[in-house]
Amino acid sequence: MSRVIALCFLLLAGVVGFMHTYSRPAWSSFSTSKVESVVSEELAPPAHATNHHLAASKSKVISQPVIPNPVANWLPDTGAASVHAASLIALKDGAIRAFWFAGSREGAPDVVINTAVFDPKANAWAAPTVVIDRATAEQGLSRYIAKLGNPVPARMADGRLQLFFVTVSIGGWAGSSISSLISDDEGLTWSRPQRLITSPLMNLSTLVKSPAVLFVDGRLGLPAYHEWIGRFGEFLRIQGAQVIDKRRMSSGRAAIQPVLFINTPDDATAYFRQMRSSGLPKQIPVSQTQDAGQRWRGALDLDIPNPNSAIAGLALNNGAHVLVLNNIEAGRHRLVLMMSNPQSGEWHMIQTLENEEALPDQERKEFSYPYLISANGNDAHLVYTWDRKRIRHLYFSGAWLDRAYDQLRQLNSEKASEIAANSKEEAK
Repeated sequence: MSRVIALCFLLLAGVVGFMHTYSRPAWSSFSTSKVESVVSEELAPPAHATNHHLAASKSKVISQPVIPNPVANWLPDTGAASVHAASLIALKDGAIRAFWFAGSREGAPDVVINTAVFDPKANAWAAPTVVIDRATAEQGLSRYIAKLGNPVPARMADGRLQLFFVTVSIGGWAGSSISSLISDDEGLTWSRPQRLITSPLMNLSTLVKSPAVLFVDGRLGLPAYHEWIGRFGEFLRIQGAQVIDKRRMSSGRAAIQPVLFINTPDDATAYFRQMRSSGLPKQIPVSQTQDAGQRWRGALDLDIPNPNSAIAGLALNNGAHVLVLNNIEAGRHRLVLMMSNPQSGEWHMIQTLENEEALPDQERKEFSYPYLISANGNDAHLVYTWDRKRIRHLYFSGAWLDRAYDQLRQLNSEKASEIAANSKEEAK
C-alpha cells in the first residue's frame, strides 16, 4: 500500500511540475556577447613554473615570439584532510576568485565552503576565508543541514556575484537541494542563504557542478542534475533566488553534470558525465537545443572515453572549444586538455595534464572535477582536485591557446588536402 501511495505522490508531483513549467512564456535567447577583457597583461610564468609542451603535429615550424608555457599553482592549503569541487569566477579588477569545499572527508559535518583570490600580476593566491559552514547554513536556511558541497559562482546581469551550492538535510547526495548567496562586493561579504525551489512538491535531488550562462533578458541559465530515481540533466532558468522555469536535458539514469557550449543565440550543446551500466559505451552523452534551452534532444555520443567522471568545457573568442577530462574508461588517474574546431567537430588531445597509467592501481592518484573559465575570452584558468588533498590551478595564456588552435586548424587543413588529393588519384 505504501508503494502505491508513494507512486501516486510522485505522479501528482510530476503533473504539477509539468503544469508549472510549461505554463511559462517562451525563454529569452542566450547572450552570446564576447567576454570582455578584465586582465590587462598576459600572465608571465615564474622561474619555477612547470614546463608544458604542445603535443607534436604535422604542422610546419614557424618562427614566433616566445610564448609562456602554462603556469602551475596550488590553491591555498587550509589544513583540511580532504578538498574537492573547486570552481572559479573572474572579478571586475582582473583577479580570479576560487571556491571549494574542505573538511575531514566529503560529506562530513565539518565541511566548509572556502574562497580565495588569485592575483594574476603577482601570480599568487591570497589567504583563504570561509564563505559558509554547516551551522551558518542551518541558521540562514532555518532547516537542518547535514552536508555542504559543490559551490558554483555566477555573475548576475546587475554585476553582483551569486554563489550556488548544494545542501543535504537527510540521506546522501541524492537528497540534495540548491541554495544560493549573493554578494555586492565581489565576494568579500555574502547575503543570507536562500533555498531554490526546483519542484513545488518534492524539492529534492537537485545538484550543480557546471557554470551558468546568461540570457539576453538578464536571467541566468543554470545547468543542474538529479541523482534520485533518475540520473539526468536539467536546465534551470533563474531570476535572483527564484527558479522561473526548468527543462529536462537528458533522459534515463546515465547522464549528469551537464556542461554547456553556446553556439548561437538559440543553439547550444550539452556534454554530460556518463553513469552507464556495465556493457554500455563509456563515452560522453550529448544533448542539443535549438530554442535557447526550452527543448533538448539527445544526439550521438562524443567519441571520447569517460569513466563516470566530471568534465569541464570552455568556448574561446577565437572559436575554439576546450575540454578537460579523464579520457579513459576506468579510473581518474589521467587528465588531459582537448581542443576542437566546432566547424569540423573533431577533438584533438592538446596537452596531458596528469598521467599515472604507468603506476600500479593502488598507487595512482585521483585527478578529477575540472572547472574552466576565461578572464578575457582568450585565456583559460583551470582548477581540479589533486588526489582529494590539494586543488591544482593551471593558467593557459591566450597566446598559448591561439598557437594550439592555429596548429590544430593547420593540421585539419593538411588532412583535408590529403583526402582531396587521394580522391583525385582514385578518380583517375
